[in-house]
Amino acid sequence: MQTIKDTIKEVVFAIIPLSLVVILLQFTIIGMPTDVFIQFLIGVVMVSVGLILFLLGVHIGLLPVGEMIGAALPKMGKAWLVVFFGFLLGFVATVAEPDVRVLAMQVDLVSDGVISSNLLIYTVALGVAIFVGLAMLRILLKIPITYLLIGGYGLVFLLAAFTPAHFVPISFDAGGVTTGPMTVPFILALGVGVASVLRGKSASTDGFGLVALASIGPILAVLVLGVVYG
Repeated sequence: MQTIKDTIKEVVFAIIPLSLVVILLQFTIIGMPTDVFIQFLIGVVMVSVGLILFLLGVHIGLLPVGEMIGAALPKMGKAWLVVFFGFLLGFVATVAEPDVRVLAMQVDLVSDGVISSNLLIYTVALGVAIFVGLAMLRILLKIPITYLLIGGYGLVFLLAAFTPAHFVPISFDAGGVTTGPMTVPFILALGVGVASVLRGKSASTDGFGLVALASIGPILAVLVLGVVYG
């Protein structure tokens, strides 16, 4: 019950400020047609209910399952399985990410279908998957995350010099949308679960940093896509 109350409070405080600003603009500057304004209010209610149910699902299902999977994989005694399932789970979680689909639809629209939404979704998902797999490998081999971050962003800026200009902002947006409500909880829980088993609860902080690494993957993937299309 406390989880439900906290989730409702979290959603209300997240949505009310934006809603109040739009309502204020409606009666001062914008002056939208009444039917459009009513649609906005209905949309606010639907988004609020949807977010509450979604976040409850994340807390009840995704987080515990992600941590349990992360804790179970190292016990199988095969490092490649940890990396492979990190790759696989990173891919499917990104494909299911609502933010990625919104970006893909917008890019499809402005490019007149040259870059289809499915192509961008799977490209971004592949980038995330590769770097989640690398993040699992980092935990297994105890590689400092600094090295991977410096190397990853160094490669990003190098590729940006050879990519058509309009792909660069899309690539960084792709890195941002992967830090959404579906991908982040699952990947974080997975990393914490793996680190807790391999290095003990005191070292479970090694499970963090996965989101930082995972956000590099889609940037690189879209930049490579830009090189191919360019």
